[in-house]
This record gives sequence, C-alpha cells and structure tokens, in this order.
Amino acid sequence: MSFTYKPLWKLLIDKDMSKKYLMNAANISKSTMDKMGRSEIVSLEIIDRICNYFNCKVEDVIEHNLEKGRKPNAK
Repeated sequence: MSFTYKPLWKLLIDKDMSKKYLMNAANISKSTMDKMGRSEIVSLEIIDRICNYFNCKVEDVIEHNLEKGRKPNAK
C-alpha cells in the first residue's frame, strides 16, 4: 500500500494512548482500526475525526509513500 499510519501509531505512543482508547474517543469501529493496522485506505471522515480529536494535521496521522517500481503518470 502507498499509505501508512505510522505517524498515528507514533502519536499514540507519544501520548501513552491505546488504540482502543482512540477507538472510543473518536468513534472508530474495530474493523476500521483493523484496516488501519493493515495500512489499508479508510475514509477521510475517519482521518478528520482523528485530526479533530488530536487537533493535528493530516500528516500527523497518515503518510504517503511512493510505490516502488511505479512510474509517475506523464502528461
């Protein structure tokens, strides 16, 4: 996948907060949290809830990595 939630996992560690606590605080389902754990795409609504909860920027929660071997689209 080209997205990772490593910044979010680091934020949770820095705040000494569990994933379960965040799930309850930001109203995130277990299945959505599981998707994030597998670096799968979730809706922007979920990212928005997390950013609002932590009062942070999107890049504090999710990071985009270019896929190896993938060439940018030429115009």
